[in-house]
Amino acid sequence: MIENKLTLLDACNNMCRGTLMETLEIEFIDISDSEVVAKMPVTPKVHQPDGILHGGATLALAESVGSAGAFLFLNDANTQVRGIEISGNHVKSVKDGFVFAKAKMVHKGRTIQLWHIDIVNEKEELISFVKLTTISIH
Repeated sequence: MIENKLTLLDACNNMCRGTLMETLEIEFIDISDSEVVAKMPVTPKVHQPDGILHGGATLALAESVGSAGAFLFLNDANTQVRGIEISGNHVKSVKDGFVFAKAKMVHKGRTIQLWHIDIVNEKEELISFVKLTTISIH
């Protein structure tokens, strides 16, 4: 996968056009054999009324990066991936800058995949801890 890293990043970012990911300005920035990373700017567009990052936007970022990772790591162009369960613990607030979603596969089943996704700020401080379950449809 590493040798195709730039091509895969371009493909992930191109698939986001015209979707919620584009609306939230989510950008895939790194792919390795074990992790997918995306970033999202924290602006008033993703704030809750009191001026901090909305938990729903955080979970949308997490599900986006985990689902993309499942699709990439399953390596089957005919497979569709859907998030079927997500939960997050939000431990720190963010008002501006960027947050980064770092998704690592915990279980790579043929049908069900389990993901651990850390959302961190630019100082690598934990913002949210997210667990995502995806299902692949063949």
